[in-house]
Amino acid sequence: MAETIRIVDTLGDYLRARRALVSPADVGLPTTGRRRVPGLRREEVAELVGLSTDYYVRLEQGRADRPSDEVLDALGRALGLGSAERAHLYDLARPRRRAATSPPGGARGEVLRPALRQIVEAVPTAPALIMNNRSDVLAWNRLAAALIADFPRFPVRERNMARRIFLDPEARRIHPDWDEAARTTVGVLRMAAGRRPHDPELVRLVGELSLVSEAFRRLWAGHHVHEKTHGPKRFRHPVVGEVALSYETFQVPGAAHHLLVVYTAAPGSSAEEALTFLAGFTAAPTP
Repeated sequence: MAETIRIVDTLGDYLRARRALVSPADVGLPTTGRRRVPGLRREEVAELVGLSTDYYVRLEQGRADRPSDEVLDALGRALGLGSAERAHLYDLARPRRRAATSPPGGARGEVLRPALRQIVEAVPTAPALIMNNRSDVLAWNRLAAALIADFPRFPVRERNMARRIFLDPEARRIHPDWDEAARTTVGVLRMAAGRRPHDPELVRLVGELSLVSEAFRRLWAGHHVHEKTHGPKRFRHPVVGEVALSYETFQVPGAAHHLLVVYTAAPGSSAEEALTFLAGFTAAPTP
C-alpha cells in the first residue's frame, strides 16, 4: 500500500521544507564542516531573520505564538520565497476559522451563477473554462472541450484537472509539457490546502491522488506552491497536432474562489489556424 502522506501543511512543515532548499552559499554564509542535512540549519535561519534559535525552533515545532508580519516577511526573504510562497507562509501562520474553510455543498453541489456559464460559452475563438481552487472544472466552452478534455462526457467528479493530469492514461499525450503541468497542478492544490485546510472535497482529492499516483506523491512531498496567473501552455490534439497558446486568468469576485481561464493564440500563428479549424469543426449546427 502507498505510504500515507500529510495532506495539510503546518507552518513547521513548510519552514523545514523550504530551508532544505536553500544552501549557505545562496544567502552568503560560509560553507564549513560536514552538514548532516541539506540546506540551512535552524540556527542559520534564525541568524538571517534576526531571531533567537530557541524562538525559531519553537516556530518549527508549532510551540510559538502567531509570528508577527515582520517575522514572516523576514522569513520570506531569508528563504527566497516568491509571492505565491509568501502567501502560503501567511496562510499557514494565520489559519482561518474552520467555518470559513468549507465551501457550501462541496464539489458536487457547488453553484455557479448562470451568467458566468453563459459568458464562457459565448467565447467563440479561444478555449475558456471556469475552475475552483480544487481544479474542478465548472464551466467550459466548445473549444475547451475539443482541445483540452471532453468534459461533457465525464461524470461531474471526473471534471477535475488534477484527476485528468494524474489519472488519465492520455494525459502525457495531451500535455506535451506534462512535467511542468503536473508540478503546477500540485502547487495549486498545495496552496488551496493552506487556505482551506478543512475542505473535505480537497482532502478527499489529495488523499485519492496520493494513493494511486506515485508521481503525485513525489511532487506533493516537495511542498511546491503555485498560483495560476498567466503563462504559456501547450496541448497536443489528434487532428491539429501541437498547439502553443498563452493563458490568462481572472478571479471571479465572490467567496467561491472561482477562476476564469482563457487560452489564446498569437495572431497569424499555426496555433491560431488550429483554433479556427477546431472552432469551425465544433460549431453548433444552425437551427
